[in-house]
Amino acid sequence: MLIEVSRGDDGTIFVQSATVPQPADTPFDKRIQPYDVKAPKILPQIVLSSEQYNRIIRILEQGIPVRLRMDVDVKFTDEQPGMNIIGEIPGTDLKDQIVMIGAHFDSWHAGTGATDNASGSSVCIEAMRILKALNLKPRRTIRIGLWSGEEEGLLGSRAYVAQHFARREGGWMNPHGVVTTKPGYEKFDVYFNDDNGTGKFRGVYMQGNAAVWPIFRSWLAPFAGMGCSTLTLENTGGTDHLSFDAVGLPGFQFIQDELDYEARTHHSNMDVYDRVQGDDLKQAAIIMASFAYDAAMRDEMFPRKPVEISVKGKSSK
Repeated sequence: MLIEVSRGDDGTIFVQSATVPQPADTPFDKRIQPYDVKAPKILPQIVLSSEQYNRIIRILEQGIPVRLRMDVDVKFTDEQPGMNIIGEIPGTDLKDQIVMIGAHFDSWHAGTGATDNASGSSVCIEAMRILKALNLKPRRTIRIGLWSGEEEGLLGSRAYVAQHFARREGGWMNPHGVVTTKPGYEKFDVYFNDDNGTGKFRGVYMQGNAAVWPIFRSWLAPFAGMGCSTLTLENTGGTDHLSFDAVGLPGFQFIQDELDYEARTHHSNMDVYDRVQGDDLKQAAIIMASFAYDAAMRDEMFPRKPVEISVKGKSSK
């Protein structure tokens, strides 16, 4: 058995999954995960809080043997299919074009997933409720996606994009892989994601797409008083907008207040309801609803970054 110390203090335990030994340069989407049916047998791996771990170390340093008793009750089950939750508000004259908002619905096991990512899911659900309650008639269809399997590698959103819009040859993280599209690709407009905790929206990561700057600058103007005005060309990773961005579809994550997300709640036993900031989620839901509606009402579709596309065996950019 392997025992490791968690980062953090005050009883906070950050825990994700066991680690399968493999070369350090193995790409993320090629790594064998412990839950993979092809994974080799590995030693059980236990994470302790820093206070518990340090006490054991101090006792050992005094030359006193330490005996641990643990009940490790885990088992492998058959592979289960993921399940995304999809809903939509139909559009009018441009109803075949799709605007999406989304968040991931799965969570890690140490807590209840309140800030990662029940908070993001609730923001998107509330945004759809706002649009519906106002009885708005968007030109484009506004669709919500609540994804499964995000924590294991964006599995739900990647499968959805591959099924409906496009695939990238050699894996979705392969920057040189040609994108093979499906009919829905040209009808997809834009995707907005919420997955960085419970803090207020402060702006948007533009994923290197400078053409969207004037659009977002105009849309953010009404929310400057709510503290949301920042735009950056920087990319941000680790969540479901990447599934869209990887195949050249406009996909964006909002910049959010960190609060204690990384320091306390992200993938820890402290990711519980008490850490959720209700007023911040209300602000985020209003902005999410506004962005979805603004995108659905534009005359033009969203500008895209260049990507090499394969259409019936021919490549183009």
